[in-house]
Amino acid sequence: MVVCAQPEAAESGIEILRAGGNAVDAAVATALAQTVVDPLMCGIAGFGTAAVYVPGAQVHEYFDFHSPAPLAAHENMWEDLLEGETKDGFGFILKGRVNDIGPQSIGTPATLKGLEAMHQAHGRLPWKQVVEPAIRWAADGFFVRPGMHAFWIDEPSMGRVGNLERLQYCEDSRELYCRPDGRPKAIGTPLRNEGMARVLQQVAEEGTRPFYHGDLAQKMIAHLQSLGALLTLEDLAQYEVTRNAPLVGTYRDRTITTNQPPGGGAMLLEMLNILEHFDLRGMEHSSPEYIRLVCEAMKQATIDKDRYIGDPKFFDVPLDRLLSKDMARAVAEQIRAGQKFSVERVNPGAPVPRDTTHLSVVDADGNAVSMTHSLAMPSGIITPGMGFLYNGCMGVFDPRPGRAGSIQPGKSRFTSSCPTMTFKDGQLDVVLGAPGGTQIAMGVLHVLINVIDHGMEMQAAVSAPRFSSTSNSIDVCNRIPRYTTRALEDQGYSIGRNPYNYTIGWVHGVQVQPDGLHGGADPGRDGVAYKLRGDVAH
Repeated sequence: MVVCAQPEAAESGIEILRAGGNAVDAAVATALAQTVVDPLMCGIAGFGTAAVYVPGAQVHEYFDFHSPAPLAAHENMWEDLLEGETKDGFGFILKGRVNDIGPQSIGTPATLKGLEAMHQAHGRLPWKQVVEPAIRWAADGFFVRPGMHAFWIDEPSMGRVGNLERLQYCEDSRELYCRPDGRPKAIGTPLRNEGMARVLQQVAEEGTRPFYHGDLAQKMIAHLQSLGALLTLEDLAQYEVTRNAPLVGTYRDRTITTNQPPGGGAMLLEMLNILEHFDLRGMEHSSPEYIRLVCEAMKQATIDKDRYIGDPKFFDVPLDRLLSKDMARAVAEQIRAGQKFSVERVNPGAPVPRDTTHLSVVDADGNAVSMTHSLAMPSGIITPGMGFLYNGCMGVFDPRPGRAGSIQPGKSRFTSSCPTMTFKDGQLDVVLGAPGGTQIAMGVLHVLINVIDHGMEMQAAVSAPRFSSTSNSIDVCNRIPRYTTRALEDQGYSIGRNPYNYTIGWVHGVQVQPDGLHGGADPGRDGVAYKLRGDVAH
């Protein structure tokens, strides 16, 4: 089974499984296809984190390909430009928006090297074969889907750059994705990306070396430095993927495995530890009291994330404290007593954009991959003739020195991405993850408690109404009734109502059941869950 937010990418994964590939081959092919057919959500010059489970080889590990700050960056370079912080604390607003769009917003491209490392370690088919579907999508074409178009027309707000401005930022992007009058191309419009097809063809034949050490690297850096970027050839040449053991926790009768910092796994486990002290199964789903206690757990985890979670190569992350069952019990007692935690923000402004993408794959041998990858918010820059957007990873670094998220050369920023697997009685149970900026961990949390506490199958679990609190207000999707939120307002909570029915993370997952695999594609995206039975995908 392949579950992801783009039908074209899921098709590619299924084709690789049909050709005899394993879950890792299918995941790499799916991810590369995603970089072509969802070009603002992810890219070969992006970053990500992926769980790989190969039980036959006793392998369970994470490939963390985060995007570090360029070596030319330094801790106080933007300290005097700070104007505010996004409402939910997942980005900073600076004068001139230098961290949000343009050449200085770019961190070291990591995705392509991450995918190659996964394939070299655990793939079965030749590299060239798993890259081929992405080349075909770029050369032969695809079309603008509703989910893509909705993201492209997101309006700018409170200092953040709108996505249309990102599409229009450079000539190659305008030509690829905009109409002559500057509006984004309409739903259903055919798209082809010959420049990216050429890059991918070279990568298929030569591996990632040209991208990090050879002629592609030379072309990229010459262009970016002509624009004033911080990135150098040394950044590309020195970049290495990190392989980590999972971060392991428990919730009820499940073992939960997720990613290490600077990923969002610690936040997820902290929230589950707190919620374990409440009888969620016995409560009405999305009732006022249910929302209150889950949101207070979210707020406490957000406070701790802001204070304590950064790149462990640069910052001592106190995991023992964050994942302490005793601390969680104490927090639960405070919530039960009516405590309202306070999340501090600097001039809170715009909400976090809805970027990033995810895939979940399980093969016939029980191998599995859960991968979340992204451009952050894309920089808007394409090197002429190369076809792919660079990441905008610098936007989440804290411009204030001395903090967990402060800028340092070679340091990776926090990401809420938390590709996760659960196990019941030692057997693989759930494979899931999500896009959605700072709401990723919150979306994954919702689906886990929907499955574990409420007994939902995966499609129902990802489709149920969601809410979140990563600030001092409670944000709800538009499927939560106003009589529910009025009861929360009566308790003194500020409510933010999202106009979308399906929002707050977009979870895509696979549930392993006795009768087979059950997939769930979040209705808030264009996603699908494709299952291969024999030689036929369903």
